[in-house]
Amino acid sequence: MSRPRSRAATVLVALLVALAASVTTAATASAHVTVSSADAAPGGYGKLTFRVPNESDVASTVGLRIQIPEEAALASLRVQPVPGWTATLSESELEEPMESHGREITSYVSLVEFRATGPGIAPGEFQEFALSGGPFPESTEFAYPSVQLYSDGSEAAWIEPTVDGEEPERPAPVLSLSTASSSAGGADGASAGNSDGTATDAGHGDVDNAPAGLALFVAVLALLGAIAAAVLAARAGRRTVGS
Repeated sequence: MSRPRSRAATVLVALLVALAASVTTAATASAHVTVSSADAAPGGYGKLTFRVPNESDVASTVGLRIQIPEEAALASLRVQPVPGWTATLSESELEEPMESHGREITSYVSLVEFRATGPGIAPGEFQEFALSGGPFPESTEFAYPSVQLYSDGSEAAWIEPTVDGEEPERPAPVLSLSTASSSAGGADGASAGNSDGTATDAGHGDVDNAPAGLALFVAVLALLGAIAAAVLAARAGRRTVGS
């Protein structure tokens, strides 16, 4: 009668390991840099908010580099000060000059770099960095490849494009101007902006772990089903031995 119980215990241990792995994977996948806006629109001015969660357990985030591609070039761009951080703006020449308020613009801010002057973003914390400017080009979606710098010298490059709706492992932050007024999100499309420019998840308040929560729910259901199956198997084994 010990063999059925042993098999049931083995199944339960394997399922617990799978549950832990699924939760860890989901949490890691959701912890990427996102961009949102409550007021940006094609042809207008607005505020962009970059949310940066620290995904490391041992190192602090001490830097963030945000690339602004030429197709998302703004004639005017300003940085909102963040206590404990400095900001550096770098310009690039435009291949095709653009016009803004009657004047020709031949260069634009193509790189914004934030650097911590203090402890930075500790493990388990996040920070938001805001840019304001315009006018936004007449397009509905822009990607802002970003690189997150850690105190141990490592980097997380959030630069991969989303292709055919499939989110890559390291997605670049993406802003959708077509829904900017209500639910502009990052690469996963779930992060929305508040009126003060801070980012929230649509339908989930200030929590940025909806994918992880769904994965946990599914994993728990699977675990409960497996436990029930293991109990039935153990009972069946006892009946077999008893007969």
